Amino acid sequence: MKHTCGWIQTAMTTSAKSQRISLFAAGVLLPSIGLAQESSKAGYTLFNPTPREQMRDLSADRPDATESAYTVDAGHFQIEVSLADFTYDKRDDVKTRSVSVAPMLLKVGLCNSVDMHLGLDPYAQVRTEEGGTTQTVDGFGDLVLRVKKNLWGNDGGDSAGALMPYIKIPTADDDLGNGDVEGGVMFPVSFALPHDFGMAAMVMFEALRNGDDTAHVIDMGHTISLGREIAKDLGAFIEYAGQVNLGGDEDYRAFINTGLTYALSADLLFDVSLRFGLTNASDDFGTAIGLTYRY
Repeated sequence: MKHTCGWIQTAMTTSAKSQRISLFAAGVLLPSIGLAQESSKAGYTLFNPTPREQMRDLSADRPDATESAYTVDAGHFQIEVSLADFTYDKRDDVKTRSVSVAPMLLKVGLCNSVDMHLGLDPYAQVRTEEGGTTQTVDGFGDLVLRVKKNLWGNDGGDSAGALMPYIKIPTADDDLGNGDVEGGVMFPVSFALPHDFGMAAMVMFEALRNGDDTAHVIDMGHTISLGREIAKDLGAFIEYAGQVNLGGDEDYRAFINTGLTYALSADLLFDVSLRFGLTNASDDFGTAIGLTYRY
């Protein structure tokens, strides 16, 4: 039976253990709620919020690159923010250091299977050193608008999937962004594995401006993340992420990402992550500390 904002997904009742807070940014510990509860949630909207006792476990799109397949419950809000995000790269004789302060993703649940996101970067600084000369640019970053539609498994089952288109609006200060509209679509999925492991993966296609700023090119990104709860409320993950230009205009970019998440409460999640570049075209190193809060 079709509803205003989605379909009833098949769900199943699981143990209380599997109903703990989801500790991994990609949702690799799958939340589970019974079929009757899922059916009753179909009518909730932005203006008729999901009651707290029916809300699914907290699931964030950070700190890994693999996005969550789950949406924010209808009528509720979620903020995902990096307290600091640092990146370092050395290529030939050029060293680049990038710092973003409080880049954030603001989310609102529109209905039981759809939410909307606004990404913004209040302050970013890029420092480049080459041949004894240092250049620094800083300021406000670009805006990103996204919509996520859960396709199945939002409130139960051993897997989940979603579709998420996005568009980047070029609001960054001069010399900090490329000044071009870019966009794409992502397809994240999550699976429960034996022995309390969870796996998440994602494929994405993006229309990006090339390095010469002469045309838009199509990139394909692919990620896979494996996570597990290692102690009460403490989780760990490791992820591989790669990006390839389908026209062959850019070199292959890939990195390994790993980190920890800790649930301070059912609505507050702390995280720390490290990124290591695997190819010459990737940044050498990156780290971020952040949190997710839902209300």
